[in-house]
Parts: sequence; C-alpha cells; structure tokens
Amino acid sequence: MSARPLYVQLADVIAAKIASGELAPDRPIPSENHLADEYGVARLTARRAAQELRERGLIVTVRGKGSFVVEQPPRDAP
Repeated sequence: MSARPLYVQLADVIAAKIASGELAPDRPIPSENHLADEYGVARLTARRAAQELRERGLIVTVRGKGSFVVEQPPRDAP
C-alpha cells in the first residue's frame, strides 16, 4: 500500500522499463487494455498512467496507431 496514486505507480513502472531500454525508443508501449490486464488495474487507471507518461515527455500517442516511446536525450547532455 502506498500513498501515491495507482496510476502514478504504474507510470513509474513503465518509465523504469523505458529507462532500462526494455521499452525501446520509437517502439510502441502495450495498449491500455493490455496494461490493465497485465497489472490487474482498471483500464481507466492504465489510461491515466499513459497520460502521466505523456506529461513527463516519455511517450507520444498517435491517434489510431498507439503510444510510442520518445527518444530520450543522453543523460550527460547539458
């Protein structure tokens, strides 16, 4: 149990996968339905997690295509 909202926790899990390279740039992330099934959360929670990731600049969503990982700048960039 955490005081942090569930959608933020899910967004953090996905963000960690992006940072580790498990979810590569320009590749799609799993659909909201798939995330909801995989993590045992409501689809609305998965949707809000995707919104959180968009706000963080980690993914971009293309209507009718899905959500894709954004190329991240190198960590040592100024």
